[in-house]
Amino acid sequence: MTTSTLPSACEPAPAAHAGTPALGRLGLAVLLSGGFITIFDLFVVNVAIPSMQATLSASFAQINFIIAAYELAYGVLLIAGSRLGDRHGRRRLSMLGMAGFALASALCGLAPTPGTLIAARILQGAAAAMLFPQVYALIRVSYDGHARRRAFGLLGMTLGLAAIAGQVLGGWIVHADLFGLAWRAIFLVNLPLGLLACWLARHMPESVEPSGAAMDWPGAALVGLGLALLLLALIEGPARQWPAWTLACGAASAAALAAFARLQRRIAARGGAPLVDMALLAQPRFAAGCLVVMLVFSTASAMFLCYALLVQTGFGRDALTAGLIFAPASVGFVAGSMAAPRLVARYGTRAIALAALLYGGATAALMLQTGSAGAHLEPWSLLPALVWLGAAQGAVNTPLVNLAMGLVQDRQAGMAAGVVSTLQQVGAALGVSAAGMLYGGTLEAYAHASAAERHAHAFASAMQFNVAAILAAAALLWLLGRRR
Repeated sequence: MTTSTLPSACEPAPAAHAGTPALGRLGLAVLLSGGFITIFDLFVVNVAIPSMQATLSASFAQINFIIAAYELAYGVLLIAGSRLGDRHGRRRLSMLGMAGFALASALCGLAPTPGTLIAARILQGAAAAMLFPQVYALIRVSYDGHARRRAFGLLGMTLGLAAIAGQVLGGWIVHADLFGLAWRAIFLVNLPLGLLACWLARHMPESVEPSGAAMDWPGAALVGLGLALLLLALIEGPARQWPAWTLACGAASAAALAAFARLQRRIAARGGAPLVDMALLAQPRFAAGCLVVMLVFSTASAMFLCYALLVQTGFGRDALTAGLIFAPASVGFVAGSMAAPRLVARYGTRAIALAALLYGGATAALMLQTGSAGAHLEPWSLLPALVWLGAAQGAVNTPLVNLAMGLVQDRQAGMAAGVVSTLQQVGAALGVSAAGMLYGGTLEAYAHASAAERHAHAFASAMQFNVAAILAAAALLWLLGRRR
């Protein structure tokens, strides 16, 4: 699970003003539904992967793109969504985002080919990026004091439930094969719900911050292009034995990201508002914190992808069973999240480093258990390690974002929030591509083995990436704790 997103999604909204009308119960419910639907669709796709492969004849690389495309579009455009809401009205952007999300979901559900589904997922991620920042901003400007803390608490609970529902409810929807739609139902259900929420959004107050920074569209285009080319190279390269065009994509990605960095420095030098202040990333402690965020968040989506393939495609369990096996891990995540603040308050950053080691240990246990059992693995036997993994991950994720934000000065908090929020999703997309590369390569290496044997070894191979990423994050956290 990774539902941890900054309480300011991108750049924080200003504090509540005395004249700002309250949301009211219906308005808050509509906002919470917007947060729920974006996180639900982040998780629900995982349990539908085998069904998608069967009905669309999708390749392993295309499955990776279906997951990563949403996360990349979502992450790259989060800051854009925040700034557009500030300047043009947060309720307006919320309504547009919800309507766009509903229509993009319909396109996903009707997609006839893997390529069209990938394109629709990009649109869905872009709509989510327009919608999600308004949820945080409207809560911040509509409430104050205890009421604001209560509203954010309800939001946190909603996002946690969305992650659990994505596994369990999503698994049931796919398993039930409603109206013979198989996996398509998980997307099509968003259409009536999204349009209803869009219509009810008229009960929310409008909120505008005219002094908000203008959007750096050239910067967004460059960073989006650079990251998209990088994903294309990482996902298609191994599947096609690294032809020249995949290497060219990697080189073009480096050039686009370098051009993005130069553009951001020029905008900052002339007093503008860059998408990312490169001087902020030049601060060693904050840069290390950002790297930790990327590393930790890269492991969750990779785990979901590999777990779904292992249990459903490899061992033939249905989507509902796969969701039920994983559901206790969500309970562990909630427990770890609740314990984390007290542990960090008492032991500091080293408590997060220890939690990261426990997270890495749980991942290694899953890797070793699956690799050694091979075709004889019983999926339900993974339950103890999954609960351990969920609890440790919750103890890492919950305080991690606050740690990264604490490494900058207050005047830089808005930009830092945008950077960290974006890196959460970008890291998740890159994690899917890296783990998918190992998973797909191992499937080919065991081409003549049984499906269960192939997928067991592929899962163990892919989890090597997760273990390495978590251990690197733990080492950085330990160093940050010592220097702190």
